[in-house]
Amino acid sequence: MAIKVAFIGAGSVGFTRTLFRDLLTVPEFADTHFALHDISARNLDMVARLCQKDLRVNKLPAKVETTLQRRRALEGADYVINCTRIGGLEAFKLDIEIPLKYGVDQCVGDTLCAGGIMYGQRNIPCVLDFCRDIRQVAKRDALFLNYANPMAMNTWAALDYGWPNAVGLCHGVEGGHWQIAHVLGAKDRKDVDIICAGINHQTWYVRIQYKGRLIGSEELLRAFEKHPEFSRTEKCRIDVLRRFGYYCTESNGHLSEYVPWYRKRLKDIRKWIDLSSWINGETGGYLRVCAEGRNWFQTDFPQWLKKEDKPIAKENRSGEHGSYIIEALETGRCYRGHFNVRNNGCISNLPPDCIVEVPGYVDHNGISIPRVGDLPHACAATCAASVNVQRMAKEAAVRGDVTLLKQAMLHDPLTAAVCDPEEIWQMTDEMLVAQAKWLPQYRRAIPAAKKRLASCKRLGTRKTQGAARLHMKTLAEIRAEIRKRK
Repeated sequence: MAIKVAFIGAGSVGFTRTLFRDLLTVPEFADTHFALHDISARNLDMVARLCQKDLRVNKLPAKVETTLQRRRALEGADYVINCTRIGGLEAFKLDIEIPLKYGVDQCVGDTLCAGGIMYGQRNIPCVLDFCRDIRQVAKRDALFLNYANPMAMNTWAALDYGWPNAVGLCHGVEGGHWQIAHVLGAKDRKDVDIICAGINHQTWYVRIQYKGRLIGSEELLRAFEKHPEFSRTEKCRIDVLRRFGYYCTESNGHLSEYVPWYRKRLKDIRKWIDLSSWINGETGGYLRVCAEGRNWFQTDFPQWLKKEDKPIAKENRSGEHGSYIIEALETGRCYRGHFNVRNNGCISNLPPDCIVEVPGYVDHNGISIPRVGDLPHACAATCAASVNVQRMAKEAAVRGDVTLLKQAMLHDPLTAAVCDPEEIWQMTDEMLVAQAKWLPQYRRAIPAAKKRLASCKRLGTRKTQGAARLHMKTLAEIRAEIRKRK
């Protein structure tokens, strides 16, 4: 019998189409029933037409169903994949722009810092709604695969209050693994064995083995320092490697906004980042590329339909974990990856209830997680600071607790490095009021926040686009860039 895979937020064309095609590379899944749900009829239609094209060109019998009704998509589902961005780019812009007025300069703002905390406030109530519907209409043992950020907060809330069969998935470990292999001179990432553990976006390569020997921190540091590209683009990660002795999974831009050291003074940010790619630390970089990508996709969609894509085949399968997990559970073929799961003592010097990103393997028996033990002290301390913020932000989102939300902001490493307590209190009120339509759990608290803002001297008065803001390209500029590349 064909499995049913439901996508929530299926209008996210990148994730949806990639995972859709990945699953269809597995012969046993050729007749899969895909149920695509989104709140945007336009986006849903565009993604569905691309998927139907894939089925037609590759002569596959799978079924694609689209619906604006979430429960209909989830009914009888074996697997549920969440790739939503609650509030879309409108809310995302507020996550970046409001903190900038208080001096908080973020590159991404979707995992931690002021933007990530508010993103969690928007996402978690929806995640719990998804889980309620899964309980009521999906298969009894349906697996909830969360791709949405903030990864740890969403997964933690789902496990605490929503659905016990949930796992968070991210591809950050693979990117850093490739970099390590590259600087060591390996031809393939698979030639370098790693043990990587921590929390999402702060995961650490605690053991690296290449050609039968362990790679020490000094050797790895020298390799990165002399690399012609990474020595320029990964300055924050290399600095942490120099001081901690361990390399972090996350990109230079992401890492820079999770710790208090690299973005605390606007005048110093440029020396830690590189503007050849947004991911290296550009102010609001991810917001810019998402907006450009959306505008270009909507304009260029007819060309996407005409384009001759790579065939759906094993050699074209992506490295995203989702399809491999489903394949392992359904066929018993063992898969090893890194997953976001409840700690339960896997990392012994982090809280047992938090969400950790650790090695695991999957087969017919389910997802199994070995014990890692202690993280190195500096790595554990950095993770613990973030875990405490995640815990408060998660509980604030569930309860609609403004005080707890402000306390989460107060303890965020970068926010605390930039703002004093009164600035943090006022910034949080401003973000609550600006994002009220996506925050139903705070509806009774919003009037009081408005009143506080009206009665106090405004502190968020900095007129800045950030230390490293780049121009958002127009459609004409994107077209010209593409013609130049051709």
